[in-house]
Formats: sequence, C-alpha cells, structure tokens
Amino acid sequence: MSMPYRFRVLVLLFLLILVMYFDRLCIAVAGPRIQQDLNIGPKEWGWVIGAFTIAYALFEIPSGRLGDRIGPRKVLTRIVLWWSAFTAITGMVPTFSLMLVARFLFGMGEAGAFPNSSAVIGRWIPDSERARSTSVMWAATAIGGMLTPLIVVPMQQHYGWRVSFFVFGSLGVFWAALWYWWFRDTVAEMPKVSEAERALIGNPVRGSGQGLQWMKMLTNGNFIRLMLMYHTYCWGAYFFLSWYPTYLQLGRGLSEGQMKIAAGLPFYVSLASLLGAGYLSDRLAKTHSLRVARCAVGATGLIVSGLCLGLATVTKDNTIAVGLLTIGGGAMNMMVPVSWSICVDLAREHVGAVTGAMNTAGQLGSLISSVAFGYLVEWTGSYDLAMMPLAAALIASGLLFASINPSQELVPAASN
Repeated sequence: MSMPYRFRVLVLLFLLILVMYFDRLCIAVAGPRIQQDLNIGPKEWGWVIGAFTIAYALFEIPSGRLGDRIGPRKVLTRIVLWWSAFTAITGMVPTFSLMLVARFLFGMGEAGAFPNSSAVIGRWIPDSERARSTSVMWAATAIGGMLTPLIVVPMQQHYGWRVSFFVFGSLGVFWAALWYWWFRDTVAEMPKVSEAERALIGNPVRGSGQGLQWMKMLTNGNFIRLMLMYHTYCWGAYFFLSWYPTYLQLGRGLSEGQMKIAAGLPFYVSLASLLGAGYLSDRLAKTHSLRVARCAVGATGLIVSGLCLGLATVTKDNTIAVGLLTIGGGAMNMMVPVSWSICVDLAREHVGAVTGAMNTAGQLGSLISSVAFGYLVEWTGSYDLAMMPLAAALIASGLLFASINPSQELVPAASN
C-alpha cells in the first residue's frame, strides 16, 4: 500500500526543516572557533548572530504573503536556493564585517520558510491532523539540533570550521530540485491523489489574493497576544540556537568534546516534546475546547522551561545545570506545534501572512536577546547572569499563551 500523498508532503517538509537547521545551527556549533579565528569578542559575536535575525524579521511577512499569493512551491524553491548559497559563502568570509553581511543575506534568504511550510500544512492536511502534522515538521528542528554538533565538531577538528558550511550549503540544492519537480500547491493539481484522501482532506485552506487589514490586526487583542507570546518565547529559544555551545565552553568550562554531547541533549528532549505535544493537542481538541487543546499544552511547556533556565543560573554543578537546561530546552518546544497550528486556526487563507507576522515578532525577540546577551556577558562577566532575563521571558510567554483564544478568528481580508 502506497504512502498517502499528504504524508509524502510531510516528508518533504521534514527534510526542508532538517536541512535548514543544519545550515542555521552550523554557525552556533562552530562559533567558538570562528570567534578565535576572526578575533571576534562577545559583543561583536552577538551582532553576527543578530545580523541574521534582523534580515529574517524584515522579510518574514513579505515572504509569507508572497506564498499566499503565488503558492509555496515557487517561494520555497527560491528560499532554499538562496539560503544554501549564503551558507556556503559564510565559509569563505575572512573578516568580521563581511561575516555580518553574509549572515544578513543568509537571514534574508531563509525568511518565509516556516510561514510557507505552514501554508502547505493548511492546504494539504485536514483539520483533525493539523497539530500532529505540524509537530512532525518541527521534529526536524530537534533532529537537526541533535545531529549538527555530532557532524560539525569532528569535521572542524579535521578540516577547519569553513568546510562544514560548504558541505551543508550543498544539501539545499538537491532538496529544491526535488520539491519543484514533484510538489504542487493544491490537491487538485495532483491527479494521482485518491478520492478517499481528497475527501479526508476536505476543503483545505487556500491562499488569498487579498491583503489583510493590518491596522485592524494591530487593534485585535488576540493578535497582539499572539505576537507578544512568540516574541518572548524567542528570547529563550534563540539562546539554544546561537549562544548555547559558547555558553557551555566559555561560561561553564566544558571541553569541545563535552560540548559536542551536551549541546545536542536539549534537542533529544525536544523531539519527544514536539511529537507528544502535537498528538496531545489533537486528542484534546476532540474531547475539550480548542483553547484547552492549544493553550494548556503551550503554556505549560513555556513556564516549565523558564523555571528550569532560572534554576540553572544559580547552580554551580555543571551536570545539574546541563540537566536543567536539557529539560528546559525540551519543554519549551511543547509550544511550537500548537502555536503554529493556532495561526492556521486564526488566519485560515492568510496563514502565510499571519505566521510571518508572528515569526517577525519572534525574530525581534531573537535579535534583542542575542545582542543583549553578548553585552551582558561583557558588563557582568557572567554567562549565568546574562541568562536570567531569558528565563523570565519564557515564563511571561507562558502566561501570554494561556490568554490566547484560538477559536476567535482574526479579521478577514480587506476588500479591494
């Protein structure tokens, strides 16, 4: 019996995010070597990380909106080819200033990957499978986080840090070719989909040629809470994607070999929490309200994560600290499948634009926290003190998540 077409789509989305996280996390794992090689201090390294998030935030909404208009097939092909090129170029740069430029352009290219992936979920996945399907896509982030240190550290030990960027940059080219050749934006364009599967998918979310009334969005309490929730979440989440390997080596004194293992541990827990949260949310949606199904799961994970990060800052024992950060990094990601599912619940045909807006708010949090972390380390001389605001932001994010009402759809498209 052949695999249903919607599951094949999920496999391609899984591979997309896996390649993206290889490329995104490569610089975090190689960070200590790059800083030493290019003579970059903590403040400057914060701006290297921040350059990516600035561009990523600026182009999230336009790229998501473009996917709503012309379809994710073309937009995701462009996104992957662009970011793959600048992943490889990162491995060539010789100076701090050129590194800033390369990472800015990398962020510009990668913007829109998640919003367009969510648009694919909306078009190809029935409502009853939405959260668990989203969790499968996001499980690739955890697997990418688990594998990247194990691949990059030995590679840079033998060949230097630059080679890893060349290797990872090539992977996206193969994915883009397969995606453009096989995928279609709608079920109707895929004639081999069975009638039974078409009936199950039902009337999927379709893209809209109209724009959102953004001024009304900015007065919508549900929308504002969604933005603030994701903004504060990214204060903690981006730490694990940017500063965590450096924190383990320079802040906790772990060796490179110890870091290789410890840096991947939160992603092992994340894999279980991502898959479990998506399944639990879909189950709760059948027996309880949509608000319980989405918000109880997301808020719990965020508050537990914030408490774990806070406790890790006050313990002197490295084993306990790594254990707390492993649990915290994993629990945090319980919110991911349900938060992106909420965007489909709220936005429907405008899911690309709304997920782009949510992720823009998140990337502003990533930018502020990643740059501020570097300054706080220099000012206080302590990586633990610099992490305390991140713990507080995660707890605030959990409280905001609990206040969102996913059953209350946002304002529909503006009339032309």
